[in-house]
Order: sequence, then C-alpha cells, then structure tokens
Amino acid sequence: MADKKPGIDKTLIRDLANILNDTDLTEIEIEQEDIRIRVSRTIATQYVQAPVAAPLPVAAAPVQAAVAAPAAEAAAAASKNAVTAPMVGTCYLAPSPGARAFVEVGGTVKEGQTILIIEAMKTMNQIPAPRSGKVVEILVQDGTPVEYGEAVMIIE
Repeated sequence: MADKKPGIDKTLIRDLANILNDTDLTEIEIEQEDIRIRVSRTIATQYVQAPVAAPLPVAAAPVQAAVAAPAAEAAAAASKNAVTAPMVGTCYLAPSPGARAFVEVGGTVKEGQTILIIEAMKTMNQIPAPRSGKVVEILVQDGTPVEYGEAVMIIE
C-alpha cells in the first residue's frame, strides 16, 4: 500500500486554475476521496465603447440631414457614458424577484457599487458601476437576455 501524500497537491490547484483561464469559467470544484478543492476567480469586467453608426447622407432632404446630426451627437455622447455587459447572460435589475432595484433612473451610483446582476451558466455575477455618477437611462428590462458589449445603462 502506498502512503497518502501529506498536504494539498499544488500541481492540481495550478491545473484547475489553468482550466479556469482556458475556459473562461468563474469557478471549478472537484472532490477526491476526502479532499474537496474549489478554485474561483472574479471576472475582470471590461467596458467597451459601442461603435456609433454614422448617419447615411440624404440627398433630397437637407432638413433631415440637419436633424440626423444632433441624433448622432446624442448617440455618441450616450455611447461614451454607456455601461456595457461584460458577458452574455440574463440581466436582473434587483437582487431577487420583488426586491427593490439596485439603481433607478435619476439616482446616483458610486464606482464599484453593484448596478445589476447577469446570470451566466447558473452563476449570478454582480456587475459594478465603472464610475461614479447619475443614472440617466436603464436600457434593459429585468429578466431579459444581454449580449457581450451591449449597452445596459447610461451613467453620466
């Protein structure tokens, strides 16, 4: 019979951490005999500025072109203040059904404050505010799916 190796297998932990990095999982847990090892990480959120489409030129109506320019400027201003989804999943605006929303339009938030939750692969991921400011608009509804990089909120 072989004696059990004392301590924790650090190679196994490194292998599990590499699996997390390779698969973009947030946590992994294994159990062998009487040892259970769980490795988890927080997701580094990335905020990507959404590209803004330029208005198409309108030859017959110069008045419409003049109206489209302020709309494009508003879209550009909104996109630089937009908070985007750092992952694909289902967006929740409150911590539980029937609970008060994390933030409301007109309210102020501090950098790092949870503004919503995105459920991905049955894991609830709290999404922090990237900056302090006033919530101008919430672009998603509670329980709706979001895509990576989709604007979910505007904070000025």
